[in-house]
Amino acid sequence: MKLYLRHLAIVCLDLSAAAVAWLLAYWLRFNLDIPQTYLRGMFDGLLWVLPVHGAVFVAFGVYRGMWRYVSVKDLQRIVLTVGLAAVLVGACVFMFQLRDLPRSVLILQPLLLIMAMGGTRFLYRAWRERQLYGGVRFEGEPVLVMGAGDAAMALLRELKHSRDWRVVGLLDDDGSKRGRDIDGIPVLGSFDSVAIQAERLGVTHAIIAMPSSSASQRRRAAELAGAASLAVLTVPAMADVLSGKLSVSQVRKVELEDLLGRDPIQLDDEGLHHLLTGRRVMVTGAGGSIGSELCRQIARYAPSRLVFFEQSEYALYRIEQEFASDFREIGVACVVGDVKDEASLSAAFAMHRPEVVFHAAAYKHVPLMENENAWAAVRNNVLGTWRVARAAMAAGVGKFVMVSTDKAVNPTNVMGASKRLAEMVCQTLQAESRDTHFVTVRFGNVLGSSGSVIPRFREQIARGGPVTVTHPDIIRYFMLIPEAAQLVLQAGLMGQGGEIFVLDMGEPVKIVDLARDMIRLTGYTEEEIKIVFTGLRPGEKLYEELLADGEQTLPTPHPKLRIARAQVALPLAELAALRAWLEGAPKDEQAVKRQLARLVPEYQPSCNS
Repeated sequence: MKLYLRHLAIVCLDLSAAAVAWLLAYWLRFNLDIPQTYLRGMFDGLLWVLPVHGAVFVAFGVYRGMWRYVSVKDLQRIVLTVGLAAVLVGACVFMFQLRDLPRSVLILQPLLLIMAMGGTRFLYRAWRERQLYGGVRFEGEPVLVMGAGDAAMALLRELKHSRDWRVVGLLDDDGSKRGRDIDGIPVLGSFDSVAIQAERLGVTHAIIAMPSSSASQRRRAAELAGAASLAVLTVPAMADVLSGKLSVSQVRKVELEDLLGRDPIQLDDEGLHHLLTGRRVMVTGAGGSIGSELCRQIARYAPSRLVFFEQSEYALYRIEQEFASDFREIGVACVVGDVKDEASLSAAFAMHRPEVVFHAAAYKHVPLMENENAWAAVRNNVLGTWRVARAAMAAGVGKFVMVSTDKAVNPTNVMGASKRLAEMVCQTLQAESRDTHFVTVRFGNVLGSSGSVIPRFREQIARGGPVTVTHPDIIRYFMLIPEAAQLVLQAGLMGQGGEIFVLDMGEPVKIVDLARDMIRLTGYTEEEIKIVFTGLRPGEKLYEELLADGEQTLPTPHPKLRIARAQVALPLAELAALRAWLEGAPKDEQAVKRQLARLVPEYQPSCNS
């Protein structure tokens, strides 16, 4: 009943506004002195003008919006409905030939009515917000917002309801915005002035509100704010905001991934649909960092079945539970198995008959695989690849994509040499394969993957330090996990057989700079969290390469993929001997390295081994 009375009161208010606008239009038309001959027509007109307006307002949803949240959309609706009512009133004048009605009244009345209806609504919203939040708020942490676009506008609106944050200024590199206000908040200057403005306003936090900008622009903003000793936050990705998963006000800390992130990859969606949609796809190492992300990316293309082949029961359980929750429409099969187990592979291929295979199972931790585990690394990475590849050939798989590494280039460690040997196995098998196309994808370190430097740095910072870096000059190429997985799919689509695709890893990054960025982003200084250099580990080198000296590269239609034409150095007869060696008795570390040096000529064991 209370809601009904409220709506009735609003309708009466709008009709009263329509009546006042009608009378005021007459008054203005006759310069504040209405002749007696027009008075009766003016009041008689209300008898049919008001019902017309009321019917149009109700029919076209003027009363859907809530005054407390009135917006430009509500004003647009008012303009349209008042305009339609004016047209209907004009039609009535024409049909009934009302000669004593001044035509200028038909123009003045809707203009006055729009101002009255829109003005009362926006005044109510301003009054309501003042009642709830105060006209000038002094509570909440003062914060600068970097970016003065649509995301910043949405953020300002939502933070009005927050007791945690109080926006005191905006920064933007667009010179045309400086000196202007957005929702009452001034645009103070460019990003370069963040340190000056923060000191002047006593600000300790900055929020980056530019989710649609390029990764380099967001990274620059974060670095400038971090250099000003501000705690840096960012709004969610625009895709999450538009999908309704997150609100723009759900700010979070800037992570290292935000600083190293790059612009979105353009995939050949049509081609990937042709490769994956409705197909049976198997991923080995499906529970690992790369394997699990490959599964997520593949799921976007709706395969008829996705087969998880994984040695770790726990990792397999985790990816199975994730798909049961987030990808219920995708049919999955979970196979616990070892890629070196020929019988297990044969059974899995016979049962699920995959048409595309992504081989991501590998031992990849360089120091761990260098000495005591050298034999295990070679058997898993080489024999495992050989057996998965042979099973794929026997099952008539159309495309076999192997995930490799930049450590396979001029390798100085057992892990890199074993992956190079696995590449050579795939290239050799391609020579005798008619139906299966073998494609290798080589890339560098994946940010945040298991065993990588980033999780270790996070743990060390959480414990209060120190952060350990092996060498002040050590550099690595880095890529985000989703980016790596997407480019693996793209390379798999483009490969015709025998190619080694090299991903564009961007510029190499100094590991010590990563450590400094992570310390700063968590709100500490290098005085509080020390960086300690521990020396290169077994098998580790200062820099990684994506191409060997003797390799030639060819461009591809995709800007982030090139083809390395590496020479096949493993005859079929040698492949049979390699298999026999790998299936034989366990070998000691030195025997493994001698055999790797014979089979992989570019392998030069590190002096750190």
